Amino acid sequence: MIAGLQQWAIALATAAAVFLALLLVRRLGVRHLAALAARTSTRIDDLALGLLRGTRTYFLAAVALWPAANLLPLPPAVARVLQVLAVIVTILQAAVWGNVVIAHLLEHRVQRLRQEDPAGATTLTALTVLARLGLWTALLLLALDNVGIDITALVAGLGIGGVAIALATQNILGDLFASLSIVLDKPFVVGDFIIVGDLLGTVEHVGLKTTRVRSLSGEQLVFSNADLLGSRIRNFKRMAERRVVFSLGVTYQTPEERLAAIPGILRGIIASEPGVRFDRAHFKDYGDSALTFEVVYFVLDPDYNKYMDTQERINFAIFRRFAADRIDFAYPTRTVHLHSAEAGPDG
Repeated sequence: MIAGLQQWAIALATAAAVFLALLLVRRLGVRHLAALAARTSTRIDDLALGLLRGTRTYFLAAVALWPAANLLPLPPAVARVLQVLAVIVTILQAAVWGNVVIAHLLEHRVQRLRQEDPAGATTLTALTVLARLGLWTALLLLALDNVGIDITALVAGLGIGGVAIALATQNILGDLFASLSIVLDKPFVVGDFIIVGDLLGTVEHVGLKTTRVRSLSGEQLVFSNADLLGSRIRNFKRMAERRVVFSLGVTYQTPEERLAAIPGILRGIIASEPGVRFDRAHFKDYGDSALTFEVVYFVLDPDYNKYMDTQERINFAIFRRFAADRIDFAYPTRTVHLHSAEAGPDG
């Protein structure tokens, strides 16, 4: 009897000592990591701090009881109950740690997206919920298996049901994963001006299934996310500079010396514009009713209105300079040559 009491006393003392030691380690670790996280900009120490803070007291108690239980001659049934409880507590702690990791990886990004891309933040929030649901489902199945419940039939049923659901909702799931690609890869964000095929407009909203674009004529265009990513997207908001190509034609009656001077005239007019980089000006070809010159330059600001303002000033300057140099612009003309046949013998 006395020996049994001594074993229990030693076991309880061991459990208490281990539990207090774990509490002290957790407290000191939290204090040290909090100070380190405040000094550094890396996120690894923030994750470690979150994991340590998420370590529950009941988990530490279960860890402390484990060596104490090994010191006692417990009946097999009691040992089995303690083992099951330890597994359940460990699974619950793993769920907490998993939530911390998900929050660290996804919710931090959600907070940044709320300012830059609210629609993307909404999509990522939904995916965070799905990730947590998957985590808890996996841990629940693991807990049931350790309790002694045969989950083979359950898993098989879930697998068949999952295949059926996936087949029934494959379009929705495709759009959902396409939404994730848009949020993470960012081919465009809200506010970007894009062209998809022959449709164009400004992105207004990126949802779980669709992306909405406001066209130039005012109506709203709704694209399926999967179809959108399967298309060729031209994002004009990402343009660093705008390449401009335009042509003009002069009459065939223009003297050669004036014709040869036109590329230099065009170069001087365009190069004098602020925010413009001249590329080339060439006598391109002989048109049906004009001698055609082609001009290429770059507007260093992608804004469309600035491009149009620049092109307008260039057009006026060319018009004034050609008028001063007596260079005539060509326009469609047709010359008809009439030939009079000589009268025949019957005259």
